[in-house]
Amino acid sequence: MTEITFDDFMKVDIRVGQIIRAEPFPEARKPTIKLWLDFGPELGEKKSSAQITKHYTVDGLPGKRVLAVVNFPPRQIGPVMSEVLVLGVPDADDEVVLLTPDQDVPVGGRMY
Repeated sequence: MTEITFDDFMKVDIRVGQIIRAEPFPEARKPTIKLWLDFGPELGEKKSSAQITKHYTVDGLPGKRVLAVVNFPPRQIGPVMSEVLVLGVPDADDEVVLLTPDQDVPVGGRMY
């Protein structure tokens, strides 16, 4: 593992976003869901996609608050321009479980 400084860590801008819309992404190579997230008035709405179909459905995602890196450059994922990286960790079967706050927190809040 490579050590980083606290200043390095502070360069990564991780914010709370609320999923406002989710759609299937059949064009993706692996089962994926397209996401639209609200990060509040400072950052607004951003798009992403995530391989989260094992534990989540498009109908169950709107309203969910998740953590995402918001300061990576946009990345083209097939026909979707992903603007943020939604964060998750693997379960015992290596399937993604989204990182979510366990309290009601405002959208756009920065992780520290």
